[in-house]
Amino acid sequence: MHYRISSSNPASRTIEVEFRLTGLAAPTVELQLPAWRPGRYELQNFAKNIQRFELFDQTGNPLIFQKITKDRWRVQTEGVSELVARYTYYSNTVNAGTSFADDRLLYVNPVNLCLYADDRLHETCTLELDVPDHWEIACGLTPTSPNILSATDFYELVDCPLIASPDLQHETYKVGETVFHIWINGNIQPDWERIRRDFYQFSEAQMRLFGEFPEKDYHFLTLILTTPFYHGVEHRNSTMLVLGPNDEGEGLYTDLLGVSSHELFHAWNVIRIRPAELLPYDFTKENYFTTCFVAEGVTTYYGDLMLRRSGVFNDAAYLKELQVLLKRHFEANGRAFQSLTESSWDLWLDGYDKGVPNRKVSVYNKGATVALILDLHIRRKWNHARSLDDVMRLMWERFGKPFIGYTLDDYRAVTEEVAGEPLDWYYDRCISGNEPLEPLLNDYLAFIGLRLESDAIDPVNTPAVFLVQPDDPEGLENRLRWLNDQH
Repeated sequence: MHYRISSSNPASRTIEVEFRLTGLAAPTVELQLPAWRPGRYELQNFAKNIQRFELFDQTGNPLIFQKITKDRWRVQTEGVSELVARYTYYSNTVNAGTSFADDRLLYVNPVNLCLYADDRLHETCTLELDVPDHWEIACGLTPTSPNILSATDFYELVDCPLIASPDLQHETYKVGETVFHIWINGNIQPDWERIRRDFYQFSEAQMRLFGEFPEKDYHFLTLILTTPFYHGVEHRNSTMLVLGPNDEGEGLYTDLLGVSSHELFHAWNVIRIRPAELLPYDFTKENYFTTCFVAEGVTTYYGDLMLRRSGVFNDAAYLKELQVLLKRHFEANGRAFQSLTESSWDLWLDGYDKGVPNRKVSVYNKGATVALILDLHIRRKWNHARSLDDVMRLMWERFGKPFIGYTLDDYRAVTEEVAGEPLDWYYDRCISGNEPLEPLLNDYLAFIGLRLESDAIDPVNTPAVFLVQPDDPEGLENRLRWLNDQH
């Protein structure tokens, strides 16, 4: 499968795609466009952005075809050895999961606009970019010649976004044998010395937790906008980040650190330690699963914690981020009716919208909160000799490294093995239940010398919550052991 992408009129916000499929033998071929993308578990129906769609054989003669679903076409290929699809894709939105073109930027998430045939998913793909020779290309795919990238199969292709531009700024750093690339496109002057130092520190801390890195290289692809924005998406050996505004203040830098650490943790957790229901991805429909509290909640918990453990954040900076996390859960949906497993399932329904009040919880915020509870439970029982780190290492060794997919029962078995006891109370209350978590959380926060308080006692209205630090020398000692991962 070969793709050629260009934008001859970027002011129109259209991207032109040519898809060439060779080696045909069947009388019909069905072409599919993905309905969703990895990292965002909702149907996005990318076919709605296709403006013009044409199909030809190897001699340029039009082929007869019929659209049989919203994003699937059946093509008559009797006597045809090769087909060429030419279509335009409209995109005027920039976030970490879209595609976009202007006169100095071609930004592509291939999952938005690359067709495939079901029986050819595991074949090599090539992606050719029609951009000026002096433009740089930032992508996790392997370049085979100027402006041509190669993927081992369709799954790799659509998990590798790209930025092409004459304005890319690029730096690298190395941890062990892994080379990390930082690409920035936007009107800023990065403090590369600071960025290299901080990115090295949190990358090294995460690699130390798991003992290895899944890929030989990794790319942080970053677009900086002039307007406020915060979005990141994980990919096989890269992440796509969109941030703003480009005021170069501490807020922008803190956002860059936070989203980068979070997305890097995904290189293990969800890219490789993946729910069985998502292995392999079925791009035609919803892929329901109940463990997004592991995929996103545990990752959210570790994203900021790794910044503290690595020394990028000090205690005050980390506790500030922890308070923000807890406020997002307890002030927004601390009394919601759905459990984490229910809300994970319903990501495909309305998980990324505000939705009906008090219906669902955030798999990110509540997921991170219950990850904190589990981590502190294990640490308290084993006096820090065991922790959630051990859970994630076992998940990596048993499911991520062999890449076989895990179930909710698998995750529960690993957590109970590390805890050394049944965890019925945890899964009943925190995962499959919906009761308020403040009393339980405060029981564990007390172990590290913290307490969650509210500014109201009215149970009808949502109170504001905040973290306090009581004078507790023993709690402070445990907090420091937790934050520094001291056994």
